[in-house]
Amino acid sequence: MNSYVQIPKSVYCKRCRECGARPVIAYVGIEGYVVKCPNDNAHYQTASGIIDIEDWNIHNTVLYENDYDLKAMGGR
Repeated sequence: MNSYVQIPKSVYCKRCRECGARPVIAYVGIEGYVVKCPNDNAHYQTASGIIDIEDWNIHNTVLYENDYDLKAMGGR
């Protein structure tokens, strides 16, 4: 038996920025629930309590996917 629940595809959530896996909801006892990566406990997981998919989405946003060459863009 899994110790976590798959998030339905109808619920928007970003994939793990470390490995690309879709997050799961895990029960952590009296503390409540966490949204976490199913592949590795070292990857980001939300604070225990309510199911906070918005916090997961904020922390798994990739701000800069490409390194830009500023010289090619007209810099000196």
